[in-house]
This record gives sequence, structure tokens and C-alpha cells, in this order.
Amino acid sequence: MAILEIRDLHVQRDGKEILKGVNLKTGPGEVHAIMGPNGSGKSTLSYTILGHPKYEVTKGDILLDGESILGLSPDERSKKGLFLAFQYPTEVAGVGYSHFLRTAYNALSKSLADEKREVFLTVREFQNYLKKNLDEVGLKHDFLSRYLNEGFSGGEKKRSEVLQMAVLQPRISILDEPDSGLDIDAVQAVAKAISSVSRKDATVIVITHYARILKFLDKLDYVHVMAQGKMIKEGPKELADELEQKGYSWLGIQETTE
Repeated sequence: MAILEIRDLHVQRDGKEILKGVNLKTGPGEVHAIMGPNGSGKSTLSYTILGHPKYEVTKGDILLDGESILGLSPDERSKKGLFLAFQYPTEVAGVGYSHFLRTAYNALSKSLADEKREVFLTVREFQNYLKKNLDEVGLKHDFLSRYLNEGFSGGEKKRSEVLQMAVLQPRISILDEPDSGLDIDAVQAVAKAISSVSRKDATVIVITHYARILKFLDKLDYVHVMAQGKMIKEGPKELADELEQKGYSWLGIQETTE
């Protein structure tokens, strides 16, 4: 039952301050959306939570179940159950997708030592588990024979990230603009996949510029608006509809370029 808490977080990159006092708290079973215009610091926040080395925390803290994770490397944070679905997944030629997932699952399972996590003794058992999750996110079974992200379409890359979330069963899932570059049918499909793999004991954070993907989620508890490196407003799911109708200008936000 993970609780992620961000306290007065200040972050800089290459000497430029990007996050200027971000506060956020999430609980188990909750689905949060972080919205904001380009350049507001949304992606910086996600990278910082997972420990990207180019982002330096100058003040504040990031806590998981009350313990600071600032001193942990990205792989150590992942082994505690943190997961980031990238906005632009990287193609990795020669790395089999199925093998990648099995290696990651085993590493995470050993770290979390969760009695609820299934233990797969054979490759066949894990393949059957993968196929069940493929059906959940709407991907064909032959997807498993491909290399990691190589030759994937935009929609396939997004669903692939959601599949990883489904298979790995992280405690905290952060999805960085899972709707970017997708048409409306693909957005619906990705939203459906996210909803189908969300769990009562885990937290999902969806980072997005637009409200359209949020409309298709089965559950949305909180919406946070980010601008100029700060959280400036939060509210229930209806806030996303208001932003879609009015844009960001009514909050005094001027859009910038990333």
C-alpha cells in the first residue's frame, strides 16, 4: 500500500531551475492526473521521481512510505516499485521483448518479496502470463517475438509501456503523456488499457497536456494543474473538463515552448 509524497521539491538542470517548490501526495488505489502547458515541468517531475541523473534536487524531498528515496539510484527506485512509462520510448535492437519483460519481472519480484506476486518457474508459465496481459491491453500475441520498441508504431509504443505496467505490477506508475501523437481511437485504446491494469493497491499518475485521455479512464480521483514549476491548482476530475473548455489562460498561465 504505497504512499508517494513530494515535499517542496526544487529541481534544476544545467544550472536552470525548473521545479520551484512542488508538493504532491498520492495514496494506494488512487488515479491522479497532472496537467499543464508545455514547459510547466511535468516531465521534469517524472524524471526526478525516478532519479534521472541530469536533474539535480536542490531543495525538498521525495518520500515513499515515509522514507526518502533521494539517495537511491534509478534501478534502486524501480526495485521499490516505481515505474515510468516514457513519452518517447527508445528502440533497443536485439533485445527480445519477452526476455526483457521476464528479466524485469523477476528482478522486481525478488526485490519486493510480495506474497501476492506470482512466481513463474518456467518460461512457458511466464509466456502464458504475458499473453493474458497482452489481451488486456489489446496487443497481438506475436508482439512478444519482436525486439524492444523496434519498428513499433506510435500506438504500439504507448500500449507497450502500459503492458510493462501490467506485467511488472509496480506500486507507483507514472505515465508521461501516454496520449501524445495518437489519434482518438488509439487514445481510447490506451486509456482502456490503463484502466484495465490499474489495481486497488497501486497508484497511477497520468501526465498529460490535454483532457481527452482522462475522459476514457474508468477512474480519476484528482487533477493537479502545473505551471512554471509549481502546482497551482488541484481538484476533482471535473477540473479536467473545465480546463478543456477554458484552456489554461483563465488561471493566468501563458503557454511556453519546451
